[in-house]
Amino acid sequence: MEKKSFDFDAFVKEAGEQLRSGKPLVGAEGVFTPLLKRVIEASLEGEMDEHLKEKKRPGGNRRNGHTQKNIQSSLGGFDIFSPRDRDASFEPQTVAKRQRVISEDMDQKILSLYGMGLSYSDIQKHLKEIYDFDISDGTLTAITDRIIPAIKEWQNRVLESVYPVVWLDAIHFKVRQDGVVKTRAIYSILAVSTEGQKEVIGIYFGENEGAAFWRSVLA
Repeated sequence: MEKKSFDFDAFVKEAGEQLRSGKPLVGAEGVFTPLLKRVIEASLEGEMDEHLKEKKRPGGNRRNGHTQKNIQSSLGGFDIFSPRDRDASFEPQTVAKRQRVISEDMDQKILSLYGMGLSYSDIQKHLKEIYDFDISDGTLTAITDRIIPAIKEWQNRVLESVYPVVWLDAIHFKVRQDGVVKTRAIYSILAVSTEGQKEVIGIYFGENEGAAFWRSVLA
């Protein structure tokens, strides 16, 4: 069967209509969900690393595969694979065993990780803000050790040489800094490849949205 070519004219027309009506271009296809999945799974693996270290004993506990489940977020649904241990004592906090929904606040803060530098202390500080639960220093370190390589791999991936369609967007959210609630923005560059595949080609973290910022990104 001949592969159907991507209709750019139809896409641009539809995108223009969506923008004029105030609808998001991302839609329900979940262009951001692979990024959420990457961080959440890395965090779960970090939790398991620390759990097994804490439970270490002769002939003791060890990994026992993964459990697949569907997670719903404000950016779309996606499947994650959560690690299991042999004696079933692992109680994940990133996404609890019976949890099926993550908050809009959490998924926006996870995305902002991709726009940050890879300073170990900055990532740890941001993770404390993301995960609203009591977490030991050991677990936080284990999670950070897993997440930084996952983010670095995404930031350094090879992009297509040409994207016929590109658009810019920003997601705003509230953060508490030094006891004061501030508005931050996640700036994203979304694109459509020559195969018609939507993808996120860049994420940037900032205080607020403005033309000067976009000029600096696109320069």
